[in-house]
Amino acid sequence: MTLPRQSTRIFLAERPKGPISDRTFKLETTNLPTPAADQVVVRVDYVSLDPAEREWVDDTRSYFPPVQIGETMRAVAIGTVVQGNDQLKEGDTVHGFLGSLDRICRRSSKGSPKNIAMKQMKLIPPSPQGLLDIGKIKAGETLVVSGAAGATGSLACQIGKIKGARVIGLASTSKCSYLVDQLGVDAALDYTSPTFVKDFCETVGYLDVFFDNVGGEILDLALSRLKPYARVVLSGAISTYNSGGQHHGIKNYTQLIFQKVKMEGFICVDYVDRFAEAEAEITRWMNEGKLTYRYHVEQGLERCPEYFGLLFTGGNRGKL
Repeated sequence: MTLPRQSTRIFLAERPKGPISDRTFKLETTNLPTPAADQVVVRVDYVSLDPAEREWVDDTRSYFPPVQIGETMRAVAIGTVVQGNDQLKEGDTVHGFLGSLDRICRRSSKGSPKNIAMKQMKLIPPSPQGLLDIGKIKAGETLVVSGAAGATGSLACQIGKIKGARVIGLASTSKCSYLVDQLGVDAALDYTSPTFVKDFCETVGYLDVFFDNVGGEILDLALSRLKPYARVVLSGAISTYNSGGQHHGIKNYTQLIFQKVKMEGFICVDYVDRFAEAEAEITRWMNEGKLTYRYHVEQGLERCPEYFGLLFTGGNRGKL
């Protein structure tokens, strides 16, 4: 095999003030270094685009240091080893924070994952831990999921149904039918509807678990409809990521006190030691026909910044 001599990457050129623009990222092609004895050359096959990446380019306090100007954009990716060593062989599949590029020279380790039967499975977020460990969802309870048609929300909805809960998903107009017809939720509410608040109160009543991917006004509304001892699982806050710091203030937080509610956030990387467990459980549910998952795959590394915008306009149809 003729080995590639160059690598193309996307790097952070300018910190955005609001939505990603055509000035935020730049494309660069450079020579690929000769791998050392403990390194392998990986061809990147899939780059995951996730809402959290918008937070990573802001110079603010977070769970990761911010991506620096000139640095390759951080991203989870799946790749194939094209030049191996004694630990990883040519043809092995690897995944991790490889970044937004098409080829990379990286150090290998005995712990590197390889030979993945279902490549894209590694891009499924391990949301079962957040819903089950923090939400502790049980049969007969009412679960409300915001961002319900997204990569994480769609899993939370289906896991709630598997556990016997009454599940209500919140999504845009075009995605409500998907939630009901394909994911099997009990009800789907259009958060863009002028009657959304009324619809929410009438349909939900009061809830046991709120799995939040959106934040802002929707989180505030959910806090007003909590049952005693409810659990609020904070998975994301996509409504705030492009706000430039102008966030909606939470007014109903006193209900956390009055209803003796637990509210807790979680980050997927906190559960890295349980990724294999989550993957095995999701695979089993898929094989049993209890869970479905869809991907939105686009071509062209150079268009990643354009595709990234789909996450914030609702233009993606599944995990991007």
